Amino acid sequence: MSKPTNAAQVGVLCAIAAYSMWGVAPVYFKQLMVLPAPEILMHRVIWSVVLLVGLIAGLKQWHKVKAAFKNKRVMQILLVAGLLLGANWLLFIWAINNDHILDASLGYYINPLINVFLGRLFLQERLRPFQRVAVGLAVIGVAILVFSYGQIPWIALVLAGSFSVYGLLRKQVAVDSLPGLFIETLLLSPLAIAYWIFFGSQYSNLFNNDASLNVFILAAGVVTTAPLLCFTAAARRIMYSTLGFFQYIGPTLMFVLAVYLYGEPLEEARLVTFGFVWVALLLFSVDSLVHYRQQRKLQKLAAT
Repeated sequence: MSKPTNAAQVGVLCAIAAYSMWGVAPVYFKQLMVLPAPEILMHRVIWSVVLLVGLIAGLKQWHKVKAAFKNKRVMQILLVAGLLLGANWLLFIWAINNDHILDASLGYYINPLINVFLGRLFLQERLRPFQRVAVGLAVIGVAILVFSYGQIPWIALVLAGSFSVYGLLRKQVAVDSLPGLFIETLLLSPLAIAYWIFFGSQYSNLFNNDASLNVFILAAGVVTTAPLLCFTAAARRIMYSTLGFFQYIGPTLMFVLAVYLYGEPLEEARLVTFGFVWVALLLFSVDSLVHYRQQRKLQKLAAT
């Protein structure tokens, strides 16, 4: 078996691991329901910084961190990106612990469609016909939910929108994911420390907690960085377009957890919305696969 084949297999396994960890994250955050959402976010930021320091030192990536610090534009973008990421994390944690996992699932299902829309809006990327139809179907699905309930599914839209804008910003800077996440969380850490000092709950003093709660609290750094490391490893071994097909593992696992483990109600209108989004994503994925194969053929012809 050739080395490229082995690398691709490892990449696929890493991709599955990354999106699976993101998908089952609600189970972890449910264990911290005694803490308010901002305090869980605080721990996520602080312990991520601690863990990332060790990882960056071990992987010898301090030169990448220093290079980013020397570039004012990069630091400005990473600051805004970090604030967006923090807001996304906060809303996600709040949604999980207030029984809105289905909304979170819907948000991450429509995230790639919003990515396509933002690419057209800000990067002048042309939408292929099937991409336009896919975005339209997602809009119809959300509109049905709005019409049925008389309210916008704001949790899903804010989660999807904030993460899409975050991704758009990160495309503007040539900083690897690990150093980038370290800088983003480092810039958020003063806010996290200030919250810990002035607004922390009774559980903010770790010496007052039992061992099991502290284990879950300290695991916040691992929960944040482990899937990112797997994602990075996958991105290095398989085509990015291939990696995109695994991204639906996460919201699918959330959907299953919400309905079958936590018993969130799945009303008819909500199911119809999910149906429209699923069809849109199927169309989007097929179109992406066809386009990818066409590009490969053109590259082979150009090479001959």
